[in-house]
Amino acid sequence: MARYDYDAVSSEGRTLKGVLRAGSPREAARVLERRGLSVVSIAASGGVERAGRQRRLRANDVILALQELATMLTSGVSVSDAVGSQAVSAHHPKVVAAFTKMSKELQRGQPFSDTLAGSGLPLPDYAVQLARAGELTGELGRALVDAGQQMEYEEGLRAEMRNALVYPAVLVFAGAAAVALMFLFVVPKFASLLDQAEDLPLLAWLVLASGTWMREHFGMFIGVVVLAVGAGVVVLRRPGVREGLVDRAATLPVLGAWLVESDTARWAKVLSALLGNRVPVMRGLELAQSGLQIPHRRARMGEVTRAVRGGSTLADALEDHEALTATGYNLVRVGERSGKLPAMLESLAKLYEEAGRNRMKRLLILIEPLAILVIGSMIGTIILGVILAITSANDLAI
Repeated sequence: MARYDYDAVSSEGRTLKGVLRAGSPREAARVLERRGLSVVSIAASGGVERAGRQRRLRANDVILALQELATMLTSGVSVSDAVGSQAVSAHHPKVVAAFTKMSKELQRGQPFSDTLAGSGLPLPDYAVQLARAGELTGELGRALVDAGQQMEYEEGLRAEMRNALVYPAVLVFAGAAAVALMFLFVVPKFASLLDQAEDLPLLAWLVLASGTWMREHFGMFIGVVVLAVGAGVVVLRRPGVREGLVDRAATLPVLGAWLVESDTARWAKVLSALLGNRVPVMRGLELAQSGLQIPHRRARMGEVTRAVRGGSTLADALEDHEALTATGYNLVRVGERSGKLPAMLESLAKLYEEAGRNRMKRLLILIEPLAILVIGSMIGTIILGVILAITSANDLAI
């Protein structure tokens, strides 16, 4: 059924505006008349589509739709009715189109997990696997709840990392802008000293010559900066380059430990959700491994998976490949012996998550003074160069 915007007048003479669903404009008018309203105008609603064209599909759009679907299923709504309801919802147009496609496939007798996999929504592999496990166990609603919670956790982790880097990025940008302004507008005022003094100190000559060049070739300088930024963006869009940078960053003293702990928390949380929904251990390990962001950690967990397939316990395989800390090995070992591995993995994820958050705070405490020190050193160098040029010119004049 289509959505229609309407303007109508009530029996009290009040003007009302709203949206309703109907098969045609005539049917929409009849619905309004039965409500005792006098129709002024009816037009096909385009608000959702226009909003959808104004922005791209975000992860939060998919997470919200999946959580709503899980809520309906856990409340006893049938799968076909729940998916059909999402197909006529006010979500992002791509989400609505995906659920419309799923609804048609369900009517043809396709399993829900297969329709979800073919929906075209940007879902992680474990979400489909959880849905498939939920179908087999008869707890599809709970499986989708776990999938939505895991996706929300991962999106929150990414947002937390982005937010943590906002202030240092603003600080660096402001410092770079201050240095550029000094080179463009302050240093060139002393450019005449280059002609007055032949034996300027090297630092003074470099500062004055750089400022003069930037002032005379400002367009070229801006063009080079724009080209450099554009080339960097294009290069960073390549998955191989991004993975290489992440892999190198994971080896750095403080930043590396933060990235490793965050990645390990994600691995433990995904594996906990999968095993809690009765996904086989080997399949759970493969899916959890594929979600790791650091390449060398992904390779190491691949070795752990192969060791478990060869007959080793998970705790022993993790310890043999030094994939966790001593606390992690003990938690996994206790979980395997007690039959409560999902709960122990959830506890492990919380430990790593808290450790990563504390390390992130220490990293930010370290980044801010370092950025201030570097920017202050650059500005101080420029000022020192100008002072040396002035004093040298005065010495020659005397």
